[in-house]
Amino acid sequence: MMGERNALALRGVVKSFGTLRAVDGVDLNLARGEIHALIGLNGAGKTTLMRLALGMQLPDAGRVEVLGECLVRGECAAWPRVGYLVEAPALYDELTARDNVTVTARLRGLGRTDAATASASALAAMRLEAWADRPARTLSLGSRQRVGLAGALLGQPELLVLDEPANALDPSGVVLVRAMLADAAARGCGVLVSSHHLDEVARIADRISVLHRGRVVGSLPPGQADLEHSFFELVLAADEAFDVAAQATA
Repeated sequence: MMGERNALALRGVVKSFGTLRAVDGVDLNLARGEIHALIGLNGAGKTTLMRLALGMQLPDAGRVEVLGECLVRGECAAWPRVGYLVEAPALYDELTARDNVTVTARLRGLGRTDAATASASALAAMRLEAWADRPARTLSLGSRQRVGLAGALLGQPELLVLDEPANALDPSGVVLVRAMLADAAARGCGVLVSSHHLDEVARIADRISVLHRGRVVGSLPPGQADLEHSFFELVLAADEAFDVAAQATA
């Protein structure tokens, strides 16, 4: 039974787009204080799974629970305690970096004064003070990513869902994100993160799940020396199993 000790739990979650089953019966637990990395090839279903976890898309089957609250048609009372960044940051190009984060804070229910304070704190955490009053359209891809991460950090969320958070970041930004995730987990936040950077995942994750063809096909120990080799072995074995199953039902 899914309980409040989980920051996030999915049970038998399925999502199809036409004949494509993007997520195929996924079970996943994310404990509070845990960094759980989700890795897979392009098209494996990682982003779709995160959208389902955040109520951005509705599952065809299965259920999702966020901070002890079951999602009903994508809605639950826990959303103000959840931070997220899925795909590219959704910024208003005509607004400054500061105003973009402040708008996010207001949408989460903060009053004007509290939103301004929270925005300044989040921008400082992502070291964006020098760019805070520049319009988003003038920012580099890396700085835009930092603004999106600042929005996700607002209010010290109890659950973070981050899709490729190091995307477009320079080495200093990658180190900053690593520290941000470690700090969040240390205060009890559950962190679900996807990444193509296996070496970076190995540095930060408590647990690594491999998603392939919409299914969790195995896990990898974060401390393993040759993570990339083990990842491709898992994917190859899963492909062979899928092919055998397809031939048996043909």
